[in-house]
Parts: sequence; structure tokens; C-alpha cells
Amino acid sequence: MALNLPNTLTLGRIVLVPLLMVVLLTEFHELRVAGVPKEYVAAAIFGLAALTDWLDGYLARRHQQVTTVGQLLDPLADKLLITAALVSLVQLGVAPAWMAAVIIGRELAVTGLRSFAQTRGIIMPASPLGKVKMVAEVVVVLLLLVGSAGWPWLLTLGQVGLWLVVVLAIWSAIDYYHRFSRATAAAPRGIELR
Repeated sequence: MALNLPNTLTLGRIVLVPLLMVVLLTEFHELRVAGVPKEYVAAAIFGLAALTDWLDGYLARRHQQVTTVGQLLDPLADKLLITAALVSLVQLGVAPAWMAAVIIGRELAVTGLRSFAQTRGIIMPASPLGKVKMVAEVVVVLLLLVGSAGWPWLLTLGQVGLWLVVVLAIWSAIDYYHRFSRATAAAPRGIELR
């Protein structure tokens, strides 16, 4: 595996996933970590992980360090991060389970399509719609985390934003399926989908 700086940042994001879940799901005395509400600590961890998502892509493109490993590992890290956050928020009663199931189901379906495409020699990088969905997910998760620490209007805004994320998740899943269908029908083995 090519372990350049962008790929190292992606691995760092994966390492932050269990830490996020521990902070959110562990019962701390008075729901605080070192005197800080655990939701704020979780928001900081999640925000840092989301920042590495932007930073690894930026650095990979800027320094021409885009690798196949990075193209495959980066979306996996994103899916782990979003899944961990959503499962934790459902457990805490902040997000409805059915919405989390739709979003996580989309993540698994798209991962399956991309993996199958890879077996046929087709690399399916993240689509612009998928990137918009990811940004919306990050904003909504941050709103839900901070809002659940005593900011009811942010919590409400985050819960409304979940509807937008569900719509974007379904829409982008359909878009990936169409891209996958066109690519696998038209592209010979070894051709990269752009």
C-alpha cells in the first residue's frame, strides 16, 4: 500500500471512528469528558475527521499523489465515519433509526457497486452529488451533536437536515447505479470511469 501523506490522513480518519463511538456511547460522570460535555468532544473528533477528508483529497490532487489505494480507502473511511456517527446518534435517541438505515443502506449499496466495478477494471471515483451528500451529512451530524448538548434550535435544524440527507442519499444512489450501468455496459476491462 502506498502510504503517502493523503493515505496516512485517511487511515487517521479510520482510527478516529472508534474514538468517536467511545466518547458518544460511554457513560461519563455527568456526561462530561474532562469537564467538557461529551457531545462537544464528539463534535470536535467528528469535525477533525471530516477535515481530514477534505485535506487528504486536496493534498493528493495538489501533490499528484492520487493512488488507487487512496481512491478505494477514502470512501471507505467516509462510510465508516458516517455509519459510526449515525449509529451512535440513533442509540442516543437523537436520530430516527429508519433514516439512519436508509443512509447507511445507501453507503453499503454504493460500496458494493464500486467494488463490483473494480473487479471489472473500472474505478468509480466519488461523484459531485456524492460529495454534496457527504458535506450535508457532516453538517447535519455536527448540528445534531452540538444541538443535543443543550441547543434545541440546532438540534431541530439537524433533524430537519436529516430529511435533506435522506433525499440526497437516495438521489446519489440512483446516480451511482446509472453511472455503474453505463460504465459496465460500455467500458472494456481496464477502463477508468470518470
